[in-house]
Amino acid sequence: MAVTVNAGLTMLYWRVGQRIQVEILQGDRRADYGKEILATLSQQLTKEYGKGFSYSALTRMVKFSESFSEHSVVMELAKTLSWSHFRELLPLEKPLQRDFYAEMCRIERWSVRTLQKKISSMLYERTAISRQSDELIRSELEALREDDRLSPDLVFRDPYFLDFLGLKDQFQEKDLEAAILREIESFLLEMGSGFTFVARQKRIQIDSDDFYIDLLLYHRKLRRLVALELKTGNFKAEYKGQMELYLRWLDRYDREPHEEAPLGIILCAGKKQEQIELLELDQAGIHVAEYLTALPPMVHDRPEVIELLQQKLRSAVELAQLRLMNREDG
Repeated sequence: MAVTVNAGLTMLYWRVGQRIQVEILQGDRRADYGKEILATLSQQLTKEYGKGFSYSALTRMVKFSESFSEHSVVMELAKTLSWSHFRELLPLEKPLQRDFYAEMCRIERWSVRTLQKKISSMLYERTAISRQSDELIRSELEALREDDRLSPDLVFRDPYFLDFLGLKDQFQEKDLEAAILREIESFLLEMGSGFTFVARQKRIQIDSDDFYIDLLLYHRKLRRLVALELKTGNFKAEYKGQMELYLRWLDRYDREPHEEAPLGIILCAGKKQEQIELLELDQAGIHVAEYLTALPPMVHDRPEVIELLQQKLRSAVELAQLRLMNREDG
């Protein structure tokens, strides 16, 4: 019952915003004119229908209909997202960023508080899809919207925030692994919805040699095993061969008939971007990401630190997209 009421309220607000935009403002975006019209309309609606139609409320409704212009899309989202969810999405200026959060919120059924945390932690900028071309981002979001089909680029992140592990400045790979296992619930939440734990130090035997995968996970929606290797230093080119060996063994001996090919994640303290690009790791199903075991002190109380982190992530996204464009032009 509550879901139906929420959906009805959301669609009411969308229709009000859409009618104001089309029938009253008629595309006239002059600031003074729009403010005057909305102020007058607010007084009339409040007088006739009571609370809920203040000037700021009407402004949000118009923004809502502009940001989510397709009726069918809003109808589908409103089955899961409340008006409070949409209010969190409206300040996001980039359409693809806004669509990403809306669709991920729908498919993973985030609460409003969870959505707020995802936005403040810059999940979109940390997700691999943000490094792709706008055309590819649009295509993958469309597949998610129509078929609930997640791609690895919508799942994998960079960097991962592992500050909850409580690790100090100096630690070894075994310390990192042990800390992850102690905080496995928090770790899986940071990895993203759909991940489940399978094994630690997964032993595989090839010829007469034994190898051990640090962590083996499974992603339910991707229907793939995910091998995870933990490195305390910077990425090295030799890690590719090691991960490819693991993935081929898993594909041959551990993959179930209904599953897709296994994927690999190499978590490093630092990345070597040009090496990663030359090795074409994405084509091998391997994702390399940095992790942060400590965020800047008092990050939540210092806007300048948050802004610095945001600038770093935005720069990384812009650089990746620029390299992608140059590669396509070449």
